[in-house]
Amino acid sequence: MRVLIIKTSSLGDVIHTLPAVTDAAHAIPGIRFDWVVEEGFAEIPSWHPAVDQVIPVAIRRWRKNLWQTIKSGEWKAFKQRLRARKYDLVIDAQGLVKSAWLTRYVKAPVAGLDRYSAREGWASRFYDRRLSVAVGQHAVERVRQLFALALAYDLPEGIGRYGLDLDRLQLPPAAPYVVFLHGTTWATKHWPEAYWRELAERLGRRNLQVRLPWGNPAEKARAERIAQGLKNCEVLPKLNLAGVARVLAAAKACVAVDTGLGHLAAALDVPTISLFGPTNPGLTGAYGRVQVHQASDFPCAPCLQKKCTYKPSAEDLRRFDLKREWPLCFTRLNPEHVASRLSALLLAEDVR
Repeated sequence: MRVLIIKTSSLGDVIHTLPAVTDAAHAIPGIRFDWVVEEGFAEIPSWHPAVDQVIPVAIRRWRKNLWQTIKSGEWKAFKQRLRARKYDLVIDAQGLVKSAWLTRYVKAPVAGLDRYSAREGWASRFYDRRLSVAVGQHAVERVRQLFALALAYDLPEGIGRYGLDLDRLQLPPAAPYVVFLHGTTWATKHWPEAYWRELAERLGRRNLQVRLPWGNPAEKARAERIAQGLKNCEVLPKLNLAGVARVLAAAKACVAVDTGLGHLAAALDVPTISLFGPTNPGLTGAYGRVQVHQASDFPCAPCLQKKCTYKPSAEDLRRFDLKREWPLCFTRLNPEHVASRLSALLLAEDVR
C-alpha cells in the first residue's frame, strides 16, 4: 500500500506527524509513504524509514510571485511529481484550504478531517472521506487518530514514537553540553535575554558547556550577546536542519522556548525543558520522553497573544526591571527556577 501525506508546514506540525507514520508502519506491514512538505522542511520526513519520496513544495515562495512560478516551470514540475506515482490514498494531515487544494492534482481517494475537526472547515470539501477527530487534544494525538481512522487500524496505546532513523543523521558522540533554543517567532514567546545570560553563567559554574544555534541575523546577534565573555558558551555557525539535529542529538539536555526546534529536540529524544509564557503547552507542547513543560502561572497566561497588552502594576514596577524582564509572565520562570529544574532533569538522566 502506498499513501501520499500532505503536511507542508510548519516545522512543529511536520514533526508532529511522524508518530502517526510510525503507528501506521507497525499496523500495516509493507505500507510506504510519500510526503508533500515545504522545501525548508524537506529533510525531516526523509529521516523516517517508512518514507520513500519527499516532494518539496514552495507555497510560501511561489505565492509571492505567481507569474514567475508558472513561467519557470516549477509549478508544472511539481504537479508532474504528484502524478508520477499511483497512490492508494492521500491523507491531508494539515486541514487547511491550501493543503486540501494540492490534493486536486492526485488521482486517488483523499481522506482528511471533517469540517468540525479541521482548522479550516472549508478544506473538508476537497475530501472523499471526512473524518471526525476531537479537538482540544495535543496535535500529535489528533494526527495519530486521523491516520488510524483513514487507514482502518486500532490506535496503539501509550505515547507515540517518532521512529526516526538516527543513522541517517551521522550523529557525533554525546558531549556534556546544553543547547539553548532561544529563537522563536512571536515577540511574546521570547524568554528575556538577560535570563538566558544568567542561566548560562549558572551552568558555567557547574562546568557545563552551552551551545547557541541561530537561524537569522537577529538570532545570531542575540546569541553573541548571551555568550559574550563566557568561556563555557559557543555560538554555532549557521546550520541547516540536519546540522542542528546533530547538535541536539549529542546534547546532554536542551532549554527551549515555544519553537519548532524544541519539537525537533523531542523527536530526537533529547531531555528538554520548554518555557511557555503566552502559549499553552497542553495542545502543542514538545511531545515525547523526558519533555518538561514549564508554563507561567502569571494571571493573564496563557493569553495566546503575539503582542503583550498587560499593564504593569505599581508592585510590578517596584519588583521588576521592565527593560530586561519583559514580558512579565516569564518572571514566574526566572533563571533560578529553570536552573533548578534543569539540575533535577540532568540528575534523573544520569541515574537512568
